[in-house]
Amino acid sequence: MPEPYAVIEVMPEWRMGPEELGTKNKFWYRAPGGTGKRWLFKLAREGTGEHWAEKVAAEAAAALDVEHAKVELALYDGARGSTTESFLGAGESLYLGNQILETAVGSYDPGKAYGQSGHTLDNVFRAMDKVFPAERAATEARCRIARYAVLDALIGNTDRHHENWGVVRSGGRPVFVAPSFDHASALGRELADARRTRLLAEERVANYIDRGRGGIYRSENERRGPSPLNLVRWAAGKYPDLFRPALERLKRLDENIIENIVARVPDSWMSRPAREFAAASMRHGLERMRELNR
Repeated sequence: MPEPYAVIEVMPEWRMGPEELGTKNKFWYRAPGGTGKRWLFKLAREGTGEHWAEKVAAEAAAALDVEHAKVELALYDGARGSTTESFLGAGESLYLGNQILETAVGSYDPGKAYGQSGHTLDNVFRAMDKVFPAERAATEARCRIARYAVLDALIGNTDRHHENWGVVRSGGRPVFVAPSFDHASALGRELADARRTRLLAEERVANYIDRGRGGIYRSENERRGPSPLNLVRWAAGKYPDLFRPALERLKRLDENIIENIVARVPDSWMSRPAREFAAASMRHGLERMRELNR
């Protein structure tokens, strides 16, 4: 059996203050004797696997060598959640996607996070050109976005809305696209075990994945965003120079690596059906995206 992931116990006296963004119960803290970095504890909503989804997603990103925030499983006052290390250094700030697009796209509504059809991949890439005037920096920024889209397609992350990506600034100057963060809406984390078991038995995992609606659109005329996997299928044809290198990273994965990533979640944190479904969904994403790079 592989070694289980560590579980961090967060103490009440470590708390620094609440997190303003999002709807989950979360707060920043700093552990004594650590690196000095802030960490964000997020309580998993009851009946979901948001805690293990965050951890599994981060480990999948690490396997692909995709830039991501460090995540650990965590307990606070007996409640289960996950904790994410801040990726900001001294003097750095996070310039969120909605702020970027409001400036780069004239009619963009930064307050509309969901159902925001202006949040297209074309607009995100166009915004990178404006944020990073140097061609080399803009290209690297677009490549990072492509890698995050491939990660989302692998794990089925449907929550890449415009406040779930951004650019790190230092002294007010954009430096690089922030590491990928906030992957709790992935891997069927909201499903009941009975439904997971039924989908697996009926070989309908692919149907579940295809029905997912992501936060990035192909066109402003779409009523709903495509699934993360279908977004990549489309984008690989439209932006081959950006997505081919991102898809190449999938060669670093195989079924054994996927199984090991999922198997390391402690048994008491993740049921067997949840484990089997998460692995099956990643295998499906891996297989479908490998077809794009042949």
